[in-house]
Formats: sequence, C-alpha cells, structure tokens
Amino acid sequence: MGYHHLALAAKDMPAIHHFYEEVMGFELVKTEVAPSPQGGWAKHFFYRMENDSTFIAFWEIHDFPGVAENFETNLSKAAGLPDHINHIAFDVADQADLDRRKKQWMDAGLDVMEIDHNWCYSIYTKDPNDNLVEFCLTTGAFTSEDREYALGALTNDDLETSKPPASMQHHPATTD
Repeated sequence: MGYHHLALAAKDMPAIHHFYEEVMGFELVKTEVAPSPQGGWAKHFFYRMENDSTFIAFWEIHDFPGVAENFETNLSKAAGLPDHINHIAFDVADQADLDRRKKQWMDAGLDVMEIDHNWCYSIYTKDPNDNLVEFCLTTGAFTSEDREYALGALTNDDLETSKPPASMQHHPATTD
C-alpha cells in the first residue's frame, strides 16, 4: 500500500506550480475549489507524480479566520525543528534517473546536496515553500539484523551511532 497524496499549504501557487510541474516534471491534473468549514475558501491543486494513484497536492487558502497571511510553509520551521527533519522524499527508478533529476535541478538554478547514506543515495534541494525536497534511490538490501536493530531502537537509547555517510557533495546551481 502506498499513499494517495500528500497535501501542503502554499502561499505562492505560481512558484509552486513552476517548481512541481516544470522542474520536478509532475503534472497538474485536478483542482478543487470549495468553502472551508471554518470559514473562508480554498483551492486544492493535485499534481500527478507517476500515475493516477500518487499525487502531491497544495492548498491555496483564502480568508481563513484566525490564519495569518504570513503563515509558515516550511514544515520544520513551523515545528521549531532544523530543516532536515521534516522533508519530502520521492523515489527514483535508478542511478540514471537520479543523475537526470540532479541536472534538472541545477539547470533550474537550484543548489543540490548529494549524499551517499550507505544504504540509499539522495539528492536534496528546497522547494518554493522552503521545504527540503529529496530524490532517493535505495542501493542496499535490508537484513534481519537491520530489522532487529530497528525494533530494539524503539525502546533503547543506548545505541551505537550509525556509520557516517560515505560521501557528501554540494553542487551549486548551473549558471548560464
């Protein structure tokens, strides 16, 4: 079972649209417009990621009582946490797809952080909501020992730290 959609608030829908359709390659396929039960109204934009079962969606809210015009869209900042804690990670098919995505982001004027986590390989940038966005390729297999360790970590804080990333690289945006 996968998830159907992730829904987030947005302040700048034209910037969100440019990023998620033009840069990420997702397609805007549906918008719902409706009043909010608490007052005000909203537009709910759905971007198809791979098929008609997986979307990322954004709320453009209007006249919501008690909601400040300058509300925080960065999930981590809103929770008082460092940027890397709450983030959005999308999968890729293979290394070629990950490389294509990295080039796509850099060509769009975005800085990219690349990290080999030893069991997955990731690239990161920021979206117009200031959220950290990731493309991730699983490169390792999960063992019964991994599961045993994970289950133990639920109730034990006396653990060895994980192996540091095999590599970390910062790639500045491509300039023309």
